[in-house]
Amino acid sequence: MFSYYGSKSKVIDYYPAPLKGKIIEPFAGSARYSLKYFDREVTISDKYKVIYDIWVWLQAASEKDVLSLPFIPAGGRINRAELDTDAQYELLRFMYQQGTPGGNKTYEWGCRRFLQNRRDIADNLFKIRHWKILNEDFTNLPNEEATWFIDPPYFQGGNRYKHSNKNLDYEKLSAYSKERDGQVIVCENSNASWMEFDPLCDLVGIRKKSTECMWTNIVPETRLVQYDLFGNIHKMK
Repeated sequence: MFSYYGSKSKVIDYYPAPLKGKIIEPFAGSARYSLKYFDREVTISDKYKVIYDIWVWLQAASEKDVLSLPFIPAGGRINRAELDTDAQYELLRFMYQQGTPGGNKTYEWGCRRFLQNRRDIADNLFKIRHWKILNEDFTNLPNEEATWFIDPPYFQGGNRYKHSNKNLDYEKLSAYSKERDGQVIVCENSNASWMEFDPLCDLVGIRKKSTECMWTNIVPETRLVQYDLFGNIHKMK
């Protein structure tokens, strides 16, 4: 519903569908997997309280509340004093700064997308009304039968998160993932070896190409795909 660094917006369709009636995301971020399968029972959790607060605000917000979020031209400043809650301020920073907020300045790319993004959020509020939203470290979530979608800060490139890869015990996370009951899907890229990851798809960006990878305890039929700079998909041989 909002931009966040490491979002799965471009690749979520290539991850396996949930086989269980409940989805749990221990590293929620923008929760793209749960949003795709929103009709299931959903629990999302994020250790970063800012993310938790944004989700809690959105869950309680009306369409009018969201559409009242102010449009600010590029180069302007988001004024916390003009907003009711810190969550609104932080949400605006993610929207105007495209997922990697710093300071309170608005940027052109975020401004161009703002009105449509705001409309999309308002139109999708119904999807999250029944969700359970937690502000917990992944280790505090009880093990239960579910589809676990585990999308942590990546081993390389995860230093932009508030709780970054530098503070994450990947050996512990690997054991944790393998111990979950039900269907388990773990996200990473090809630079990681802390689990036995398989390639899922290639992402070709302006600056570099990366390979999205996955570990799962229930092996699906996957296909390697490649995006060009215009978002077109090419099957890989």
